[in-house]
Amino acid sequence: MSIKKQFVKTKPVCKVTFVLAGGDALKASVVGDFNSWDASAGALTKLKNGNFKGVFDLSKDATYEFKYLVDDAYVNEEEADDYVWNEFAGSENSVLVV
Repeated sequence: MSIKKQFVKTKPVCKVTFVLAGGDALKASVVGDFNSWDASAGALTKLKNGNFKGVFDLSKDATYEFKYLVDDAYVNEEEADDYVWNEFAGSENSVLVV
């Protein structure tokens, strides 16, 4: 798993690339504050090597909570900027700072 941040000089956005090892997974999404936890809005594309990848434009100077949704199971990002406890889910969420 990895996250790549590319800041755009001409716009107040950051292009964030999420890459997730796919293994035997059939589908994957990134869900979080930036897309109202909507799996269809955060759908990742499966690559030939089996990984999943997606690029999203996120507002700069913001902090977002997120998780991956892999075949209906929530997974945290190992390289997240931080983690916060989510009382609703009873587990930690990954945190992305841009």
